[in-house]
Amino acid sequence: MGIFIKKNTKIYVVSPALVKTGGPELLHQFAFNLRNKLNIEAYMYYIPNNISDPVNNEYKEYNIPFVREIEDNPENIIIVPEVYSYVKFLKNFKNIRKILWWLSVDNFYISLFFEEKYIYQIVLRIINKLFKVLTKQPLFDIPQLIMKYYNNKDFTYVYNFLKDINLHLVQSKYAENHLRKLGIINIDYLSDYLNTNFLLQDFDIDKKENIVLYNPSKGYYFTYKIIKNAPNLKFIPIKNLSRNEVIELLKKSKVYIDFGNHPGKDRLPREAAILGCCVITGKRGSAAFFEDVPIPYEYKFEDRIENIPKIIKKIEECLEKYEEKYKDFDYYRSVIKNEPKKFEEDLKKIFIKL
Repeated sequence: MGIFIKKNTKIYVVSPALVKTGGPELLHQFAFNLRNKLNIEAYMYYIPNNISDPVNNEYKEYNIPFVREIEDNPENIIIVPEVYSYVKFLKNFKNIRKILWWLSVDNFYISLFFEEKYIYQIVLRIINKLFKVLTKQPLFDIPQLIMKYYNNKDFTYVYNFLKDINLHLVQSKYAENHLRKLGIINIDYLSDYLNTNFLLQDFDIDKKENIVLYNPSKGYYFTYKIIKNAPNLKFIPIKNLSRNEVIELLKKSKVYIDFGNHPGKDRLPREAAILGCCVITGKRGSAAFFEDVPIPYEYKFEDRIENIPKIIKKIEECLEKYEEKYKDFDYYRSVIKNEPKKFEEDLKKIFIKL
């Protein structure tokens, strides 16, 4: 579909202040490319907007100017991520053209649940923390519970505001598929790419160790069961590490497993693959789509108890026959390496200069 850019158009990219995760990094990469590749006047707008220095140190390298106010006129464009509070922020503007970027699907519903059912989410989190202390594992998979809760609900009251959106961008085929099911057609695909700190790294296959990595913040409910049933394997969580520490850990590990909800086209599986890890995932969210996680079918498993022996066997195969199994991810790595070029090409198709 695309959206037209005039000579005096300003684009405002709304992002959380100081937060360091994949979503905010993508928002900064987006603004960087608009300014430096398309020569479009783009600015960051941070929420909350009263912090003296709202830019996370990791993103200062992008050198994007930020503003305290947004000019609400029809020449300009505002773009927000899919988190519900940011989507509601659009209601403050009457004239500016609006873009909603679905960096995930699940995070929209999770953020909506946390707003609508504030007390419930507190109770769920407290219960999970208590069970983690007592049993080392949470009682609930909260994202999965929330997605089940909203499945087939009447969302007329929520989606009415979507009529006011000029354009929906989707970061994954999972998101595109979801929006089309809702009857939304003003959609353009704009994914993302890894930080060059990952893309330009080299690693030595001979220095790889029998280490299995996982993300403890996503899918731990099921991952813990795998760990518990494979006491002979060395599992290490990717947690509380700097970017360089993550890189060094991935460079020396052979396997990365991810049985999280894959709310969008997640970065960690790609970071792991590009640094030589065999990647094993579930089939939830974007992991169900080959376009989003293009790895051979044999490396994807439903997160069911009866599949745990098969998953462990696949992990062991990757560790024991690493040099052979590593080649199964050649296509995935080639797709990842091409993402910066694809991102720029898609930007030029979407933002059409008059």
